[in-house]
Amino acid sequence: MSDLGRVLRLDARRTALLVAVPVLTLAGLAAAWPWLMPSVAYWDNTVVALINAVRFLGPVAAGLAAWTAVRERPLDFLRDLTSRSPATGVLVDLLLLSAAALVSYGAVTVVVVAITLLRQETGHLHPLGVLAGAGALVLHVVAGYLAGRVVPRRATVALVLLVTGAWSALRIPGVSWWSLLPPASLERVCVYTTLRPAVLAHQIAWTAGMTGALVLGHVLWATRRRPIVLGLALSLGLAGAATDAIRRTGGEAVSPVITRPICREWPFAVCVHPALRDALPSLAAAAIPLASRLHGTPGAFTRVEQRPGSAPATVAGGVATVHLDEELAPGFEARAVRQILDGLKTTRTCDPATGGYHSLVDAWLTGAEPPAIADATAARAFASWTEDGRRTWLRTNFLRYRSCGLRPADFRAAALGRSPSRTADRAAQARRDRASAPRRGAAGGRRAQAAAGAAGLAQ
Repeated sequence: MSDLGRVLRLDARRTALLVAVPVLTLAGLAAAWPWLMPSVAYWDNTVVALINAVRFLGPVAAGLAAWTAVRERPLDFLRDLTSRSPATGVLVDLLLLSAAALVSYGAVTVVVVAITLLRQETGHLHPLGVLAGAGALVLHVVAGYLAGRVVPRRATVALVLLVTGAWSALRIPGVSWWSLLPPASLERVCVYTTLRPAVLAHQIAWTAGMTGALVLGHVLWATRRRPIVLGLALSLGLAGAATDAIRRTGGEAVSPVITRPICREWPFAVCVHPALRDALPSLAAAAIPLASRLHGTPGAFTRVEQRPGSAPATVAGGVATVHLDEELAPGFEARAVRQILDGLKTTRTCDPATGGYHSLVDAWLTGAEPPAIADATAARAFASWTEDGRRTWLRTNFLRYRSCGLRPADFRAAALGRSPSRTADRAAQARRDRASAPRRGAAGGRRAQAAAGAAGLAQ
């Protein structure tokens, strides 16, 4: 009977493992994939993808473990024919099921890491984050299997799926410290922040304490050995201490991080986060025309730097700061240029009652189509000026443009004595006249000498 029982149990375990490994692997990849879609390959988000994948992978693993426990429960009478401890079979089953779950988790980790490596990754991989996800998965396996052992009914499998799924789904990331209890619910990590290693360590301690408490509690119930109480108390104490440590975090799982930017110095200095290096060429091409038109004004800049979203976009000291979409969605260059324009103004928005003159200048600075404004005369005058004329006008009226104080008189030729286009044309003609003056003087001298010689001959 002992040999027959061993054969039957090995067959049952083999079937469970063959089902568990591919199912868990596919479930984990499906759960992690949405977190890998953005173009930014940030290692912190790789860890977030693995941890959030356990939120979906854990309930599936718990359900499979409960199904295995219910399926094998009728074979327990074979254990009574051996001299082994009543808890030995349960511990062996937990070891095998946990190993199968970890193999699936390892396969998901390899795929996620490989996808990150294929892109221009930045940051550093947190090993504690990988371990935190693995620990949460093992906890689901243990909880599901023991539930199936205690209540060996088919309805238990559905109940395990429902309870673990609700535990994973009902928490909202960033709202409460409860969301950091494994399996943690984390938001995508911005490029200027990083996961806090202490929070990941607390999560590992919490899963270790809870897993140990469940296993030792079942062993105590099966064997009635009092020394196990000490281990059970230590496990509960570890889980309690980790819970208090997570509570004191206030739900904050990330912290700011200083990252050295990557820069492109020619033909224009542009610096961005290393994860967004693909934005350098197009961002430089979009900023150069604006910097050229602002040259000679108090808002001139020779450098563009990306800053975290919490910092305001400004233009000061020749440096323009912008915020970039981490997904680099189409049109991010235009949005960055718009941020520079907003940083030039002393007020966030200009009152439409001012006539919309600022929007007319903004359209020229950004290379967009000029908008229709109420003052058609000013619009026609501004459209008739040459590029050099507009730049000359902007240097003269920049302070009023910056404070959204442009007036109709600023666009009238009478206010300047002559229009910027004529000013530029006359200045160019004066430069040409000065350049040709020496040649005309030399030619006039030769003509005067020739006339004097002719007069001498005539005499």
